[in-house]
Formats: sequence, structure tokens, C-alpha cells
Amino acid sequence: MTSTTADPQPEQITVRRQKLARMQAESGFAYPNDWRVDATAADLHARYGDWDNDRLAQADLSVRLGGRMMGHRVMGKSSFAHIQDGSGRIQLFLHRDQLTPEIYNPTKKWDLGDIVGASGTLFRTKTGELSLRVDAIRLISKCLRPLPEKWKGLSDKEVRYRQRYVDLMVSPEVQQIFRQRSRIVSALRRHLEEQNFVEVETPMLQTKAGGAAARPFTTHHNALDIDLFLRIAPELYLKRLIVGGFDRVFEINRNFRNEGIDVTHNPEFTMVEFYQAWADFHMAMDTTESLIRAAAEACDAIQVEWDGVELDLSQPFQRIRMDEAVVAKRPDLADHTTNKALLATVCLQEIPDIKPLITWKAGHYLNALFEALIEPELQQPTFVTHHPVDISPLARRNSDDPNVTDRFELFIAGKEIANGFSELNDPDDQRARFMAQAQAKAAGDAEACEVDEDYLTALEFGMPPTAGVGIGVDRLVMMLTSQHSIRDVLLFPHMRPRQP
Repeated sequence: MTSTTADPQPEQITVRRQKLARMQAESGFAYPNDWRVDATAADLHARYGDWDNDRLAQADLSVRLGGRMMGHRVMGKSSFAHIQDGSGRIQLFLHRDQLTPEIYNPTKKWDLGDIVGASGTLFRTKTGELSLRVDAIRLISKCLRPLPEKWKGLSDKEVRYRQRYVDLMVSPEVQQIFRQRSRIVSALRRHLEEQNFVEVETPMLQTKAGGAAARPFTTHHNALDIDLFLRIAPELYLKRLIVGGFDRVFEINRNFRNEGIDVTHNPEFTMVEFYQAWADFHMAMDTTESLIRAAAEACDAIQVEWDGVELDLSQPFQRIRMDEAVVAKRPDLADHTTNKALLATVCLQEIPDIKPLITWKAGHYLNALFEALIEPELQQPTFVTHHPVDISPLARRNSDDPNVTDRFELFIAGKEIANGFSELNDPDDQRARFMAQAQAKAAGDAEACEVDEDYLTALEFGMPPTAGVGIGVDRLVMMLTSQHSIRDVLLFPHMRPRQP
């Protein structure tokens, strides 16, 4: 197998392979599969962590463990080792008089990283550490590459991301982030199910790239001889289910967008999207707030620090209108938030390097001003409502102001966390918006969506008033685990392959 990186310390790898060869020659096989465990390190510490030695001796607790050797020191007739399983670490104590020479002597030459199985009884050492007095031990899987030095770990972040398996081995705090991620996703699912939402699955390969404004990935299906898109959002399929009679649905989904990579963007990412019939965007904001709070409670992060911002998620989230927020910064725009020429002039003043598309309308310029002037200041949880129709092709027009929609975005620490709105259920209005998007796409807007005739057909059967929301799970995990980069909450973030 060709490595993507230069082999570290090749002489150590050679020595380890020589040990493997001797082991195979002596036993006939090097990777046995007959060792079974009946306990974990964390379970033993939880159950017996406060027992003294007399109590442990009286109980005569015999257990079988398995794990990776992360520490090893020989002291005359005895040796100590720490092994790490999926739950944590525990110490092994080996004594020459309690093990045959055929078993004990080879252990002195085992390497850090080797996976071993050990059985014995629990006791407490003179230093008070809960340990296993070993009566049998075997090398189960040879580690052929040296682990990073324990005082350095994986200091190179790029290596950490490329070799996440090593990062997880040597960095318990990294494992903890992904255990927290699992709790967060479980809490999202549980909270929605408690609100009578039904979890569903929708296609990841789609004939139309719809449901969001983004550049898609394309592929080709050979048997059907058609081009397909990796989904950029499941929205249009989930709303088809609302039409079909599922009043509350959600999906924890993978989406794919062929766009840039930075600290908050990865081309493949996770969202939770939910849709509720007989609801509006105000109700959707309430559900979103309660959902995020439930996720925070699941990982004890109601009060959390993220990128230097102290957040208290127990407090009510603020709600502001986009146009009013911009006018507060630029009072000269009062009563002129639909004036394209004026908005374009102000944008050039505030954002000198702006590059508007020829298809931009007033709403695009208003949104650009919001992103430049307001978005970075939204540190505490804030719902920004009433987005322009021009940038919201799937959202319902506001009943009192046809220039804006019943849409919101949630910002925390200056970052977008969620997007939701009262869904557009007028098929004629939806067709007109699709057509406007198609024109923008033809004019060069790679993120504009196409006309989806099947979705329009579904709307013509009638969709009840509905509210829908998408929450970025990766960014939510970033916030609740205080991580700066999305790569730190993705087990295997996308990176450019290294040249051999």
C-alpha cells in the first residue's frame, strides 16, 4: 500500500516488523481472534474506583480486558503498563513470579501501540491506582508504526485531520468531542420525536439541484444514462411528504455543496431539517430555540464559550428584522429598503470590493449590507427575520409586506446556525420564483436553482400552511464543544490529497 506521507522513523518500523515476523514464526499466526473481553476501563473505574485494597481482595474480582498499550515500564521482576480501550485507560501489573517466562519475557519487548488482551484480578497499588494484577496476557495485534511522542502528540493539525485514527488514539480530549457530537445528534432526534415528528429518508442523488442556493456536485448514472446531482438540501422532498399527509417530518441528513472550504464550511456536511404543517415561522423559531437548548443540555453546554463569546443558551433568543437592522446602521435607507439604485450606491460605499451579479435586485443588495454591517455583531443568539423575496425563492411572502418573506436565520457568535421560514404553498407564485431563479442561472448565477416541475405538481395537489427549518449540525457541535474550525468536529474532513 502506498502511504500518503513519508514513513516516520523507518528504522523503528523495521524493528517492529522484525518482531512481528518472529511472533508469526513462533506461533504460526500473528493476529489471533479468540480473545474476548468482559469489562471496560471506564466501567471498572466507575464501579470500583473508591474501593480499598482489602475490599478488592475480599471480592476477588477477575476480569478480562483488551486495549492498546499506551505506557510501559519494566522495574526488575515486575512491569507496569497502561492499556486504553474505547472507554478509557487502566493499569496492568505484571510480575515474573506470577507468569511463566514464556509469557512474561516477551512482554518486555512489546511496543507502545500494541493491542493486547489481559486477564487478572483487581487490586490497588501502593500509589492508590486501581490496577489489574495480570495472570494471563497476549499480544493480539502488532502496532507497526510508532505512536507520536506523548508530550508532543499530533501537533501538526494537518496530520491530525489526515490521520484522525492516530489523533483519537493519543488525544482523549478529541475523542470526547466526537462523543459529545453523538450526544447532540441523539438529543436532536429525541427532542423532535417527543414533538411527534417522524424521521424519514429522502434521496441523496437527485435529478434537480434544489432546496437551497448552492453550487452542486454532479455525477452520471450509467444504467439510466442521466446526469444526477448530490443533494444540496432535502427540502423539496420533505415538503412533498407534507403534501402526502405527513404533518411533521424530519431528516438528519448529509448535504453536498461544491463550494469553498474554510473554518465553517466543508463540501460535505450534516443538517437536521424539520417541517411542520399548520405552523408559521414564529412557531418554527420557538421549536428551533427549544431544539438547540435540548442539544446544549444533553452535553452540559447551556453556558458555553465559543470563539471568545460567552453564551448563555438558557436565555430567550433575540428577534430582529433584517431591514430594520440595516436601517439602524444606515439611517439614510429609512423607507428606501427596496430602492435598488440607492442600495447599490450604499453597498459600494460600505463594501468597496463588492462584485454584484447583473441579475441582482434590491433584496440582494440589502442582504449584502446586512452581511457586512450586521452579521459580525450578532454575538448572542439572534433570529433575523423578514428576508427579501429576491433572496428567498422558497419562502412565503409576508401578508403585510409583499417585498419580504416570513423567513428567519439564526446567528450565534456571528455565524449562521439555522435557516427557516413559512413555506411557500402557492404553486403559481412558486413557479414564478423558479422561473426567476432559472433566468439568474442562465445569466451566470451558479447557485441559482432550476424549475422543478414535479415539485410544482405536488404543490398543485395542495400543501397546508407549513413551517420548515434547517440547522447546521456541524456548526452547532462547534458551538457546544467550543471548537473554532469545522474540521475539529468532523471525523474525516475533506482535504487535498498529498502528492506521493
